[in-house]
Amino acid sequence: MTIEKKPIYTLAFLEDFKAVFKLDDRDDKLSLFCLVTATHTIEQYCKRRLLRKTHFEYIDFYGDLVLPLREYPITDVKALYALTPRSPTEPIETEFYQIKPDLGVEYDIPFSIHLSPAIKKYFFMKTVKVVYTAGYRGGNVPFDLSVACMELASWNLGRYKGQRVGMTGNVRGGGKDGEHLEMSMPENVRGLLEPYRRKTI
Repeated sequence: MTIEKKPIYTLAFLEDFKAVFKLDDRDDKLSLFCLVTATHTIEQYCKRRLLRKTHFEYIDFYGDLVLPLREYPITDVKALYALTPRSPTEPIETEFYQIKPDLGVEYDIPFSIHLSPAIKKYFFMKTVKVVYTAGYRGGNVPFDLSVACMELASWNLGRYKGQRVGMTGNVRGGGKDGEHLEMSMPENVRGLLEPYRRKTI
């Protein structure tokens, strides 16, 4: 029986990281740890999820026909449900809503559900449940975002080893053997991430 491996949660591939920084196989475990740590740090800094995953979002409905979604860019809306007094999850057919900007848009901006005015005639809902996928797939991560991940990972790897490692030499100081990796980043990484920071809540 073949066991499918769970995808590793990183914005950059290990092989690319090793090639750029000329790392050998002995550092694979630590390098991968640094890439995953860098990815989570970047998401915290940007205040949003960046890698593609399925989201279950509940939006209170007060009559407004435009409902903003939290995560972006959206790749697929799987389903909408109306939470009503008579049904906890009543499906909303696609004829009653649109997602704007259109799916597949290249701009990295939030998306919204635009409900048809007719929906008020058919649903007495208090909450809308949305199931959708958003974020970048591993091989589709924008180049500057992938570079930011590798830069931050190399910075942490260098501090862990007590070395100066980095594409642009922005490592300031190094850690002793076994020192923990701080959840911080150099200025060049912050600059690369600026376009991806959440602008709206």
